Amino acid sequence: MNRKQRVLFGVALLLVGVGAVIEVFFPASPVAEFVRIVDTGYLSASLRLAVPIAFAALGGIFAEKSGVINIGLEGLLIISAFSGIASTYALAEPLGAMAPWVGFVIAVLSSVLFAWLFAVVTIEWEADQIIAGLAVWLIALGLAPFASRIIWGTVNSPSVQTLPNWSIPILADIPFVGPVLFQANPTVFMLLIAAPASWYVMNRTAFGRWIRASGENPQALDTAGINVSRVRYAGVLISGFLSGIGGGGLALGQVGQFIGSGQTMVAGRGWIGITAYLFGNYNPLGAFGASFLFAALDALQIRIQQLPGYDLPSSLVQVVPFVTVIVVLALVGHTRIPDAAGDHYESGEE
Repeated sequence: MNRKQRVLFGVALLLVGVGAVIEVFFPASPVAEFVRIVDTGYLSASLRLAVPIAFAALGGIFAEKSGVINIGLEGLLIISAFSGIASTYALAEPLGAMAPWVGFVIAVLSSVLFAWLFAVVTIEWEADQIIAGLAVWLIALGLAPFASRIIWGTVNSPSVQTLPNWSIPILADIPFVGPVLFQANPTVFMLLIAAPASWYVMNRTAFGRWIRASGENPQALDTAGINVSRVRYAGVLISGFLSGIGGGGLALGQVGQFIGSGQTMVAGRGWIGITAYLFGNYNPLGAFGASFLFAALDALQIRIQQLPGYDLPSSLVQVVPFVTVIVVLALVGHTRIPDAAGDHYESGEE
């Protein structure tokens, strides 16, 4: 954590302390109304909204650490969200309650397929990774609404059944913490497992060392007898797998519908995921924290609009998360990109 990041963390702790003081000593003040926004419902919503951002960020880390810059994460979220809804809609009658789960699996597989195509183009055919990533996003941005029109006659799908929430007995009854961490959508539990698991794989396993070496010094990895192309393929496919969970989680864990108008229901979450892992300096736990921050700001603007007696323009409130992204980028300081990220490599190169 660099100096600017420590300052930002300190400011966050200071705000928490100030909020606690206001709540204790000035409970009737107008400011206390804002402080009371932070309750279990707010934190649960923030964690739920973090799912697509954080999974995209975790996937981006594996791809870029391996040496492949995947800025097509937004497109992977879009295509997985659409595939999840479309397959759940098609399978609702024959499968009943199992349809959302099958749809979720199909959402993940569709994202992996797109990631594999991206890997072939960038690793096998040595296309420019930035252009290829933009192509993935633009193809998904056009293909998903087009397919929606063919299936439903409009870019927005009908509502479908979503994944049911899970509640862990006993743990869910723990005051404050229980309703937030142990009574949630399955994709939230997946995220709480995926973030530390990604950190462990990246920092404590041989595969993680291969991923890091592939992005930092592929010649050394090649000399050690490890196929660099296979490691990079694995990194990109993992990014597709994790992004598929994020897109499927957004569609089937939250919205229950595909919205294809504008920038689609994904609405920039893939791009914010890139910001999150840059802010976290390619650390999966840091990326998770940054994703939760951005999701909490998104939940905050929703809560502020619901406060009685405060007539704030909705357009002004909705811009808060995006302004914060810009501020965070300014405060993040230097983020070191892997040395060989974006570079092509062929076995035997000197």
